[in-house]
Amino acid sequence: FWGYSWRPGSLSPAQFLRRQQVLQLYRRILRALREVPAEADRCYLKDWAREEFRRNKDATEEDAIRMMITQGNMQLQELQRTLKLAKS
Repeated sequence: FWGYSWRPGSLSPAQFLRRQQVLQLYRRILRALREVPAEADRCYLKDWAREEFRRNKDATEEDAIRMMITQGNMQLQELQRTLKLAKS
C-alpha cells in the first residue's frame, strides 16, 4: 500500500502526518487480519498487505498517497464487514 522512505529528521510537517496515517493504516490492517479464522488465509493476506505497502514505499506524490490511503481504508472496512458477517 503506502509509505515513505524519508529519514525521520527530513520530513515536513505534512509528510510527517501523512506517514503517521500510513503507519496507522498498516497497523489497523494487521490487527484486523488477526481475526481471519483460517491460518492459511491469514498468512496469505498478511503477506499480500506487507507486499503492497513495500511496493509503494517510495511513493512521494501527495495526491497519489492520499488516494492509496483512501483505498486502503475502504479495503480495511470491507475486510472488517466480511469478518463480522462470518462471525454471525
